[in-house]
Amino acid sequence: MEPEMQSPIQLEISRRNLLISSAATLAVSGAATGQAAAQTEGETVQHMSKLTLTVNGESRDLDVDNRTTLLDALREHLHLTGTKKGCDHGQCGACTVMVDGRRVNSCLTLAVMHEGDQVTTIEGLGKPGALHPMQAAFVKHDGFQCGYCTPGQICSSVALLEEIKANIPSHVTGDLTVQAVVTPTEIRERMSGNICRCGAYSNIVDAIVEAAGTKA
Repeated sequence: MEPEMQSPIQLEISRRNLLISSAATLAVSGAATGQAAAQTEGETVQHMSKLTLTVNGESRDLDVDNRTTLLDALREHLHLTGTKKGCDHGQCGACTVMVDGRRVNSCLTLAVMHEGDQVTTIEGLGKPGALHPMQAAFVKHDGFQCGYCTPGQICSSVALLEEIKANIPSHVTGDLTVQAVVTPTEIRERMSGNICRCGAYSNIVDAIVEAAGTKA
């Protein structure tokens, strides 16, 4: 039995229904997209936070996106560009700063996590004509070449000496029952998170030893 053929009028009605259905679908889709965009815009506003940091001894108020790293807050919001962005993955140490006396990779921590904390960057250690002893030792022993990693190296070095003073052991500390001491081996282990692509490692060790007041 042959299938029944549709009349031209039926075909026209079917096409009309198809067009109506397509238009309705587009209208619904457009409304949903607009609603999603409005929600996204509202969420962006809600992502902002106010916080206060003490940076290099000065209280600083910030209004930042919750996703802003401490590194970007320092560089982009406070314009303290001495702290460098290297790998931005916590692998090179160029962004090292001190938070409440402890060194951190500022690219791996969010600014909003440090409300009320004391942050020290390379700018807060010393100034031309009044260098920090570690800065002076780096200059004397030529502990840098291109200088890009140097701010992180110096901040890490200063914190390293405080760690040893507090008797915090490292992976190469031989005796955990006695006071940790500054040795080239300890320095190399504790500074292993700071990469110098120019290869000034031996000079960096010499600088830290001198700043520590010990004999190499």
